[in-house]
Amino acid sequence: MAKKKPKTKQSSTPKFKKPSLTLTNQQKLIFGSLLIIIGFILGTAFLSYFFTGKADQSILNEFSLREAEAENWVKKLGAMLSDIFVYRGFGVAAFIFSGLLIRSGLHVLLDVNHAKLRRYWFWGMYLMIWISVFFGFFGEKHSILGGTVGFETNTYLQDYIGILGVALLLFFGLIVYLATRFKITIHSFIALFKSAKKDISDELKSDSEAFVPFDNSLTDEAEAIKSANKVVKSEKPKPEKPAPSVKETIPEPTPVVEFEPIAPKPVNEVPISTFEVEAPKEEITTETAELKIETVEEELSETDNLSNKLVADFGLFDPTLELGKYQFPPLDLLKKYDNEGISINQEELEGNKNRIVETLNNYKIGIASIKATIGPTVTLYEIVPEAGVRISKIKNLEDDIALSLSALGIRIIAPIPGKGTIGIEVPNKNSTIVSMRSVIASQKFQKTDMQLPIAFGKTISNETFVVDLAKMPHMLMAGATGQGKSVGLNAVLTSLLYKKHPAEVKFVLVDPKKVELTLFNKIERHYLAKLPDEAEAIITDNTKVINTLNSLCIEMDNRYEMLKNALCRNIVEYNTKFKARKLNPNDGHAFLPYIVLVVDEFADLIMTAGKEVETPVARLAQLARAIGIHLIIATQRPSVNVITGIIKANFPARIAFRVTSKIDSRTILDGSGADQLIGRGDMLYTQGNELVRIQCAFVDTPEVERIVDFIGAQKAFPDAHLLPEYVGEEGGTNLDIDISDRDKLFKDAAEVIVTAQQGSASLLQRKLKLGYNRAGRLIDQLEAAGIVGPFEGSKARQVLVPDFIALEQLLENEKNN
Repeated sequence: MAKKKPKTKQSSTPKFKKPSLTLTNQQKLIFGSLLIIIGFILGTAFLSYFFTGKADQSILNEFSLREAEAENWVKKLGAMLSDIFVYRGFGVAAFIFSGLLIRSGLHVLLDVNHAKLRRYWFWGMYLMIWISVFFGFFGEKHSILGGTVGFETNTYLQDYIGILGVALLLFFGLIVYLATRFKITIHSFIALFKSAKKDISDELKSDSEAFVPFDNSLTDEAEAIKSANKVVKSEKPKPEKPAPSVKETIPEPTPVVEFEPIAPKPVNEVPISTFEVEAPKEEITTETAELKIETVEEELSETDNLSNKLVADFGLFDPTLELGKYQFPPLDLLKKYDNEGISINQEELEGNKNRIVETLNNYKIGIASIKATIGPTVTLYEIVPEAGVRISKIKNLEDDIALSLSALGIRIIAPIPGKGTIGIEVPNKNSTIVSMRSVIASQKFQKTDMQLPIAFGKTISNETFVVDLAKMPHMLMAGATGQGKSVGLNAVLTSLLYKKHPAEVKFVLVDPKKVELTLFNKIERHYLAKLPDEAEAIITDNTKVINTLNSLCIEMDNRYEMLKNALCRNIVEYNTKFKARKLNPNDGHAFLPYIVLVVDEFADLIMTAGKEVETPVARLAQLARAIGIHLIIATQRPSVNVITGIIKANFPARIAFRVTSKIDSRTILDGSGADQLIGRGDMLYTQGNELVRIQCAFVDTPEVERIVDFIGAQKAFPDAHLLPEYVGEEGGTNLDIDISDRDKLFKDAAEVIVTAQQGSASLLQRKLKLGYNRAGRLIDQLEAAGIVGPFEGSKARQVLVPDFIALEQLLENEKNN
């Protein structure tokens, strides 16, 4: 046993050794220095975030790309760490974490007691959480003072214990920290209060003691007045003896008594020249003169004073306050594709360049220089021809160049507007997808101050293309079936959903195909507008489209009346005035959101309703831009009977996807080019000047579903935005109720209609050999009698009486009544 005991001791001794916790001096130097460096890096990154954080938001999604550059002082790593610790973490309290790392490094370097270090870490983390929650209590959602942790913790606690409970909990947490960390008791507060009270009383005493000498220090003023009186006395014949009496009265404490015997005249009667003689050093010259400008403030009206008082008391009116906790959709809802970056194929570029030069040389056309600009789907080759070459000669070689390049959709721009070059657009063999996420995340879209920004996609130079719908002011979109119109409409709606609050914009969606825009039903109470008493906000019935368009015309007239009463010229001035509380809601004023009318298939409406649709559309297009109603019309048949001259004249902004013929291209763009596009979102945009070729951003149906689900799950308005009620024309049949005024052929007409089961005036014209006016009056009388239904546009009226027996009973009941 004696031999085994030392063996057990020897075998057990290695188990209780702690080699991992024992560091050599070299290891302490390395590890301590590393902690200090990491702490300084984090502190620098956090400090830089307050100056460069907004600019680096778009870099976070491109962390793996070497081309992406961050403005943070620690570059991309600093931008990512500061976003995690400050924005998504604890706000300004994150500096405590960097300070703890630096302190830990100093402890390791100096080999200080580790028990103190553990205490510093515990109270440091406690203070970091408390500060984050404290700033989150007073901050907003995206405030970097409290960070996401502080805001979300406050929101969670307020849902259960309210604002007062959270405030008391924070106060209790502060008491716990002070009492435990600094051993503060209630006696400490009492002693502190007594010492402060004593200091205040001592200060008041010192002020009261210094009160008398302060009042007696008026000798300078007295001397000035005395000298002035001396000058006055010197001008009189007998002034010499009273001067000693004046000197004797100067030490008197009351300055009024001092000058009574020597002031027989008012002071303002003393000549100015006497002061100039007495004090020549104070003469005013051009160098020493100071010009004092007194500005008289313009007198405010009673309304301005009231509005300024309301703004001072309650602040500017905030239309988003009703949905104050509304959250915009995050970028994570949009899909990120793997092949989004532009890939440069040097062999393809060289091959296309050589074929272009060779083809032009075959026709004896020399080239001075050639340059290539690579885009997502198309590469632009800019050519500078030699002197003396006619541009039309190169333009006519479009088909020959396309043949040599074996490419689809060659488009020649001769010349490029604003440049002295000729452009040849050649599709890439391997095109890249432009995702909606990439254009929404771009700085050009995120930092824009446009009223209604729309991110369409990317240009040939790979720049994000963002336009303002409010300045277009209406947009016409056309293209063949399957070329990207519906995706373009989804891109427009997605851009506005990512940028505008539900209180700032409303959509009127018209979808005759019934399947393209139905996803947006989920955001009806957030963003959609509809007629009163309508079950669905997305309009699919053509008769309801007519009523909606006429309702928008009524809304337009009402808004113009409000602008006239408010003395404003457009919706921006009106809303600015309303936010400044200068317009009284009791006078009928209200905040006006933008209204965007989106029609997915306009040709179907023209075919079924014709002038009844074209007239309100043209009226809205002509007048509605100033009051914030904007139209987006899409059609797959850009013919002249669909896109009429009145519509084209009021839609300067046009978008053309690929069409099948040059005639369609000229109809939509007033020029060729749309027939040479390659499809799949390739489009041309014009706003009355030059054409811009854009690759439309791709947003798929699952992405739209995720966005509308995210918005629809949040708190909404009680109902969709209601448009004014519109009562359609019913042909004036309510005026023809009297039986005695009926036409002699009324019964014959009723029999014809019931027999044919078709209520139309043209049928009565043919069967009864009548004119159009008499047949129309008969139709109105038949509607008043309840035999045919109401007017339904170009469709025949519905016959409400099934057979002759029912007709006889109806007419008999009318006679008896």
